[in-house]
Amino acid sequence: GVTPVIRFRNPDDGIVTWNDAVYGPISVSNTELDDLVIMRGDGIPTYNFAVVIDDFDMQISHVIRGADHINNTPRQINLYKAIGAPLPTFAHLPLIHGEDGKKLSKRRNAVSVMQYDEMGFLPETLFNYLARLGWGHGDDEMFTREQLAEWFDLSDCSRSPAQFNMKKLLWLNHEYMKKADNARLVELLKPRLEKRGADLSKVKDLCGLVGFLKERENTFEALADASMLFFADNPVDASSLPGLLKDKEEASFEAMKLFVEKAPSIDWKKDNIYGLMKEIMDEKGVKVLHLAIPLRVLATGAEKTPSIDATLQFIGRDRVLARLKEGMDQWAKQSAGN
Repeated sequence: GVTPVIRFRNPDDGIVTWNDAVYGPISVSNTELDDLVIMRGDGIPTYNFAVVIDDFDMQISHVIRGADHINNTPRQINLYKAIGAPLPTFAHLPLIHGEDGKKLSKRRNAVSVMQYDEMGFLPETLFNYLARLGWGHGDDEMFTREQLAEWFDLSDCSRSPAQFNMKKLLWLNHEYMKKADNARLVELLKPRLEKRGADLSKVKDLCGLVGFLKERENTFEALADASMLFFADNPVDASSLPGLLKDKEEASFEAMKLFVEKAPSIDWKKDNIYGLMKEIMDEKGVKVLHLAIPLRVLATGAEKTPSIDATLQFIGRDRVLARLKEGMDQWAKQSAGN
């Protein structure tokens, strides 16, 4: 009445030894190995038996797998010998641990490449970073697929578990973003901007904008968030300017009037915008912040932005001047009321 299993009669004595391509010579006494089940009662072969037969049938030369399989290897070597099959080269790679020091797990970490795509990482970043976990080529941090194929050797793999480090991944992604072609980045960024409700027609030079912002951000998600400043039309609000400018409010107001008057006549590039600001600062005797603060607040609705000259360039002259004129009217009425 018992459905039997089939077990492999493991040798009682002797030592199983192999030269692991990563860990070097490893020996295990046969006294530590049991008579393992190779066929269950339902006729389904077990893992250790199935992989040996499959590797033999497929003429596998190298078995490369995680270090957590080291305990399976001596059992499998005895099975290879029992069926008269040549032994492949075994190489056991160190596992990857999370930042908490525990084995990387989908229960605690993002482990799907699609999740990293959603988080805004470039594919070459993830490829490079994963290749570098547990393996290295001197001090080289960044390399192409072709370089990896040329350089890789199992003997260069570490014997210690690698630790996944998000800060390092973000740094690497930033480096790849800085090197990436702006037109390619624009195509990758567009769906993220559209998902955020951006009207892409508002910014005429998307390549220039991406080239400007990619120096500051380390993922596409961060880049998309930063880009929204240039698509948003926040309500114009001059109410915060008196508190920000304090005793320089009147001088700032006069400087801004001059900026709005002269801005239509310049070529709308950041160098020219800053040149106009410098001209007005010298003429009115005000500091850069006394002109930059109202420009920022009225043109963007934010008190902090990237450099104001480049910000104004990418928002575009027409949109900037329309917002500045509306803000100046508010500001004048506000001052008259006080």
